[in-house]
Amino acid sequence: MRSLDRSWYLDLNSFSHHTHWAHGFMAAYANWAGLVILALMVIGGWLWARRNNNLEGVVASVLAAVSSGVALGINHFISQAVARARPCHALVAHHHLTVIVSCARDYSFPSDHAIIAGALAMGLMFVSRRLGAVAVVLAVFLAFARVYAGVHYPFDVVAGLLAGALVAVLVYLILRAPAMAVAVKLSQTPLRPVIAAHSPSRT
Repeated sequence: MRSLDRSWYLDLNSFSHHTHWAHGFMAAYANWAGLVILALMVIGGWLWARRNNNLEGVVASVLAAVSSGVALGINHFISQAVARARPCHALVAHHHLTVIVSCARDYSFPSDHAIIAGALAMGLMFVSRRLGAVAVVLAVFLAFARVYAGVHYPFDVVAGLLAGALVAVLVYLILRAPAMAVAVKLSQTPLRPVIAAHSPSRT
């Protein structure tokens, strides 16, 4: 399994080596832009749900953000337990690697970026299927970009996406009911504008 992972990494790194024209965009997307876009989508989902007085959507947006933090925290312990060196450190002595972003000193498996992206994308599925589908595509592209950039093996990012998605599902299933109860109570207080743009119409 590891030899296959390494082989795929080297194949994609060779592709990166011959596509210098894409390095600027891919480096930015792999490093910060991918997660920023997904975070903005969560904020956009919250604003859309708030404007439409959709408490379910508001709660799902908040839980998407919460799940990304939970996933990142869990990933710290997983990566410490696995202790897999990043390819940009482990393979540099034997291969001419193309690395277009800073090669961090922390462990490689699972990818922090991918686990956050997986959590945000799956969390957005509970806000809107269409929004979630777009987020999934962007999250997968971020995972690809991390390997393209030379800082992760393919299995690092696949594991990150799946783990993040699983955390988002569990957070939603566990916290949805109490979060909805809090949202309903807030809707009856002066803090209602935080979760709903309009007061309910009265007849």
